[in-house]
Amino acid sequence: MSLPGADELFRATSTSTRAAAEPAADDAPGAPVATAPALGVVRTKPTEAGPRGSRRPTGRERHEEKITVYVSPTELVDLERARLTLRAEHGLAVDRGRIVREALAVVLADLDAKANDSILVRRLRDR
Repeated sequence: MSLPGADELFRATSTSTRAAAEPAADDAPGAPVATAPALGVVRTKPTEAGPRGSRRPTGRERHEEKITVYVSPTELVDLERARLTLRAEHGLAVDRGRIVREALAVVLADLDAKANDSILVRRLRDR
């Protein structure tokens, strides 16, 4: 098996063209592409956290940062069911990542606005 070299893995990318032939699922057509230089990440727009309670999800744009979240089989089925419900009943074709980013924005905005009375604090205290 042949693996790409370091030059290919860490090559510079252009902000005006896509490296791949097709856009990623979360990319909007024509959306700007951020580059990731060796020392840091260049964002396509500033962080969405503003005044208390005004947090907004990033929506359809290229995301350079990634986390891994482990969920139970039941949680994964629930997430997929929510995705299918959004599509079938509301005409919203979104992926699971978008649903998670929207939910995260809602919970973090609630935490910013309500602090100790937020749903996140209450749920984490109860566990």
